Amino acid sequence: MTEVSTNAAVRDWPMWIGGEEQPSAGAQWREVFNPARRETVIARVPAGTVEDVDRAVTAARAAFPAWRAQHFTGRARALLAIADELEQRSEEFALLTALDTGNALRTQARPESTTMVAMFRYFAGIAGEVKGTTLPAGDNQLQYTRLEPLGVVAAILPWNSPLMIAAFKIPAALAAGNTVIMKAADDAPLTILKLAEVCNRHLPAGVVNALTGRGGVIGSALANHPGVDKVSFTGSTEVGREVAGEAGGRLAHMSLELGGKNPSIVFPDAADDDELLDGLLLASRFTRQGQSCTAGSRLFLHEDIYDDVLSRLSAKLGALKVGDPLDEASDMGAIINHKQHTSITGFLDEGRATPGMKAVLGGSAPAEGPLTEGYFHLPTVFSGARNDFRLAREEIFGPVLVAIPWRDREDVIRMANDTNYGLAAYVWSHNLDNALDTAHRIDAGWVQVNQGGGQVVGQSYGGYKQSGIGREVSLEGMLAGFTQTKQINVKLRGVTNG
Repeated sequence: MTEVSTNAAVRDWPMWIGGEEQPSAGAQWREVFNPARRETVIARVPAGTVEDVDRAVTAARAAFPAWRAQHFTGRARALLAIADELEQRSEEFALLTALDTGNALRTQARPESTTMVAMFRYFAGIAGEVKGTTLPAGDNQLQYTRLEPLGVVAAILPWNSPLMIAAFKIPAALAAGNTVIMKAADDAPLTILKLAEVCNRHLPAGVVNALTGRGGVIGSALANHPGVDKVSFTGSTEVGREVAGEAGGRLAHMSLELGGKNPSIVFPDAADDDELLDGLLLASRFTRQGQSCTAGSRLFLHEDIYDDVLSRLSAKLGALKVGDPLDEASDMGAIINHKQHTSITGFLDEGRATPGMKAVLGGSAPAEGPLTEGYFHLPTVFSGARNDFRLAREEIFGPVLVAIPWRDREDVIRMANDTNYGLAAYVWSHNLDNALDTAHRIDAGWVQVNQGGGQVVGQSYGGYKQSGIGREVSLEGMLAGFTQTKQINVKLRGVTNG
């Protein structure tokens, strides 16, 4: 552990276990750094232990019977109260998100805070939809089903959009009657601890708990713990496999939202659309530094429009202002940490050295000036790529776009599907047959047509192939992911007419 900063703004942020703030059982603390200022410590959080996991599971299990027994209107009222406080403190959460994650305040942190409020309200509104069915089994039989909560849900959260991902999981689990243990990401734990603070003002003790610490310790202990009924994980495919192996070894419920290497396919008829460039910018997720599993990082441009669209798009991306996440003028913020920054640099070096590829925008990390004070990267666009290049195969998780030309629609659909991933895809065409046929044939769980965003509260969200298992955000996702079905058959005594 490094020496603790003497910055007066630095304070200790305890975990939440059983409705109370708690240090680690091991009495150790870990420093949290500001990605925009490499050596600046902004807080300390507990270095959680396996004992802390045991304590949290015990608290969550103790709270479960009373919480599941609540009438759904009681759970809905609690979620609405949480949403109201989150909305009142929305700017506070946005500022902390920018500081904690490096995401730009205006373009990312505020929208994330707003989404969190909307998700709590949405799941409060559908809490009453956790209901079963009655079967027509004759006069002497009563046959019906109950949708019952799973029990204790461990939500293992990522660092790129911690509040938004927590909002996909936590209110859905709570509305269905489960209790929750949040495992905050090592590099961005502060907003999750603040969310736990708000939740614990409106929920019984132990219903929502929050732990910090190394994923290899806390995440693994949660995945293996017999008292955890479901593991809901969002993160890389590599780590997701490990979590799945651990939770699957004891046949626990699980859902996994993992990586993506998402295609963005542009047909010639869309080239002159004024909204195309804005949509491609949004799909690239460059305003989140490309640190998004839904980033459209493989740009398939038809040969007839390849040079023109690439030139115009590069100019638009090059105009993005990269800077301090807390600066209202910044479009892009900082990369999360040194490890990720170095990984992206390695991909850039490989791209410049690959025959046929050319960096038409960016291509290297900032070498001088204020951006060298933090983990910043500039927007990068490579032309001349092929779908079999490593930069087109592996998830870079940075502001890097590879442009690949295509001529035949069958060929571009084949290339789009030639990946281990299947999370998102984007199709740009005003020919309805081309747009919808292509969208239907792409192996991805979430396809956008003529837009780079479009995600709304209540839609289904999840991946195909190695991009994950299960769905979130929607009513259907809540029912499938956080409840289990019990069939009850009752033989009735015969009734005679008197």
